[in-house]
Amino acid sequence: MPDIDVPALSRLVLLSTFGLTFLFGAVLQRTHFCTMGAVSDIVNMGDWTRMRMWVLAIGVAMIGTGLLAWGGLIDPARTIYAASQLNWLSALVGGLLFGFGMVLASGCGSKTLVRIGAGNLKSLVVFVFLGLSAYMTLRGLFGVIRVNTVDGVAVALPTSQDLPSLLAQGGGMARNTLQLVLGLVLGGVLSLWALAGKGFRTFDNLLGGIAVGLIIVAMWYVSGHVGFVPEDPDTLEEVFVATNSGRMESLSFVAPYAYTLDWLMMFSDKSKVLTIGIVSVIGVIAGAAAYALATRTFRWEGFGNAEDVANHIVGGILMGAGGVTALGCTIGQGLSGVSTLAIGSFIALAGILAGAVLAFRYQMWRLERMV
Repeated sequence: MPDIDVPALSRLVLLSTFGLTFLFGAVLQRTHFCTMGAVSDIVNMGDWTRMRMWVLAIGVAMIGTGLLAWGGLIDPARTIYAASQLNWLSALVGGLLFGFGMVLASGCGSKTLVRIGAGNLKSLVVFVFLGLSAYMTLRGLFGVIRVNTVDGVAVALPTSQDLPSLLAQGGGMARNTLQLVLGLVLGGVLSLWALAGKGFRTFDNLLGGIAVGLIIVAMWYVSGHVGFVPEDPDTLEEVFVATNSGRMESLSFVAPYAYTLDWLMMFSDKSKVLTIGIVSVIGVIAGAAAYALATRTFRWEGFGNAEDVANHIVGGILMGAGGVTALGCTIGQGLSGVSTLAIGSFIALAGILAGAVLAFRYQMWRLERMV
């Protein structure tokens, strides 16, 4: 096997990540792609347009991931979403907390970064509290509570929890073929439903759905194929370079907040290096800022009152704790995880949506009491 320059490969992966997330941030800024906004539009106005954009992104990501797996370019079973232990309660409770928190904080993890890039100082506060809460749930006080409560409720499966692996147990079809078939069927149905919406097929809606889905797929390729080293020259073990999890990664925006704060605070510590997650955070902010400045939509925005401050702080804390507990956010589980067809990702996504609806109902109740 020829020698592999792992540091050079890491730089390539990180540069590719920055380019893709820069584009991601610009697309979100232009198209107003937002899961919380999509749920808000449905609950408050009965408008499904932005939800169709999000569903289209899911469909495209499923199809693209299936094609990469079928071609042998990536292995979706080598992700944090495909463990054989199904922590269904963690996924559900974490999803509920995250969904509720993103409504209080005026956006999920990715939207918070986009809003920072566009000049929103409220989202900067959310960033700090989300990152601190995420770190506490990874390794601190909240982590102890998580491990001793919801993480203890799990189902042990005979194989990885992704649907292709489970169905392949019957022996009728190879796992990578099942990944393609299920990706095409499920992703195709979701995409067709999204595209069938009356008035949906505008340039921005198509751009938001298709581009976001393709970026998720591209990140799987960069991390799972370009960044995969079968045998590290130093450890003689396989490695996915520039990852925090040690596994193949696509986009997610909860734990990377914690890693970014840690990198910034411990910058002089040479063991703290840039990773896909950290560069993703930087890339999204930069992309959103570039688009906002280029289109003269950059605006400084601050808090309206003390209650607004409290809502955003609590929202950030709930998103940090919930996102780590659920192993992802609206992007991490709702797009990246779901694209692998992992059961836990579907449970987490259901929890996120339910938590968001509950939060909107809570806000309506609060408004009615004030009248």
